[in-house]
Amino acid sequence: MRLLDRIRANLAVRNALRLGKVFHIEIGLDYSWFIVFALVTWTLSANYFPDIYPSWPRFYPSLGEGIYWIVGLVTSLLFFASVLAHELGHSVVALRTGLPVQSITLFIFGGVARIGREPTRPRQELLIAIAGPAVSALLGLLFWALSASWPNPRSPLAALSEWLSYTNFALALFNLIPGFPLDGGRVLRAILWSIGGNLVRATRIASWIGRGVAYLFILGGLLLALLDGDWLSGIWLAFIGWFLDNAASMSYQQLALREMLSSRVTREVLQSDLPQVRRDLTLDRFIQEVLLKTGRRSFPVMDNGRPLGIISLHHVKTIPKASWATTTVEAAMTPLERTIQVGPEDTLARVLEQMTVDGINQVLVIQDEKLLGLISREQLLSFIQTRAELGM
Repeated sequence: MRLLDRIRANLAVRNALRLGKVFHIEIGLDYSWFIVFALVTWTLSANYFPDIYPSWPRFYPSLGEGIYWIVGLVTSLLFFASVLAHELGHSVVALRTGLPVQSITLFIFGGVARIGREPTRPRQELLIAIAGPAVSALLGLLFWALSASWPNPRSPLAALSEWLSYTNFALALFNLIPGFPLDGGRVLRAILWSIGGNLVRATRIASWIGRGVAYLFILGGLLLALLDGDWLSGIWLAFIGWFLDNAASMSYQQLALREMLSSRVTREVLQSDLPQVRRDLTLDRFIQEVLLKTGRRSFPVMDNGRPLGIISLHHVKTIPKASWATTTVEAAMTPLERTIQVGPEDTLARVLEQMTVDGINQVLVIQDEKLLGLISREQLLSFIQTRAELGM
C-alpha cells in the first residue's frame, strides 16, 4: 500500500507552496521545509557563529547580538538556494537529454526533482546523476574563492562564504555516497546497467547497496546517541538512514511496477460501458441524471457517436453553482484536442507516464477516431492494487 500512496502522490498535485518557475520547471516548498529552515537558521545564529566569532557585536554595536541572526538567516537562505541549484543541475541535464521535468520541491531532507520517466540509456542516467554534485562542487569552489578574497577573514561575509563553501562540498560528497537513490547510487546503477544491460537488475543491486548504506546511517545514529550522548545528531542521522531505506525500497518497487505495466495494454482495463453525455445537457441535469446516479467521476461527451471531449466532477466544481442551470456540458468540458489520447494496444506504463507528466486524472482510448473507452487514475490504481493483493 505504501507504493500506491507514492503513486497517488506523484499523480496528484503536491501540497507545496509554489514559488514560480525556472527553465519552465515549477519550484515549490513542501511545508516540512520550514522545519529544517528554522533549525538551520537557529543552529547558525545561536550556536555556530557566536561560538566562532564572539567579537562581532563589538564591531557592529548598532546590531548587537542581532548580527548573528542576520548572518544566520542570509546563510540559511543561500544554503537552500544552493540545494535548489543542485536539483536544477539534475533537471537541466534531464531536459537536455529528452526527459520531462515536472517540478523541484524543497523539503525537510533537502530537495527533489520530479523527472517524468526513467532514463532510457546508462549514459543518460550517469549524466543526470553526476550533474547535481558537480553543481554543488562548483558552488563550493565559488564560495571558497569569495571567502578567501575578503580583506578581513573574520568578517560576516567571509564567515558565511566559508560555511557555504564547506557545506556545498559536503553536499556534493554526501550525494556521491553509493547508496541508491542518492546520486552516487544512481551513478553505480548506471555503471551496473552499462555492464549488464539490464536496468531492473542494476536497480535491484543498487537498491540493496542503498539499503545497506541506510542501515549504517541508522546504526551510526544510534551509536552517536547512546555512546556520545549526542541525541539530537544521533536521532537526525538515524532519521536520514530510515528515509534512505524507504526511498531505496520504493524506487526499486516503482521500477518493478513500471516493468509490469509495460507488459499490460489499455484494452485490458479500459471502461467501455460509460454513459455518453450530450453536449447540450446543462450541468444541473448532468449532475442529477448522470453524475449522481452512476457514482463515476469522468465521462466522454459525444455527438452522433463522435467524441467531443471529457466532462468530470472537477469541471463541474470550477463552475459556480448559480450557473449550473445555464451552463452546458460543452462549455465546461475539456475539448477532445486538449485531452490525452491513447490506443488500445498502448501499454499501461505509457498511461501512467502520461498521467504523471501532465498531471491528469483520465485518458481516452481511441482507435480510428472511434471512442473505445476511458481509463481513470483511480481505475489504474485499483488494477495495480488488485494485482498486488493477488501476488501477481
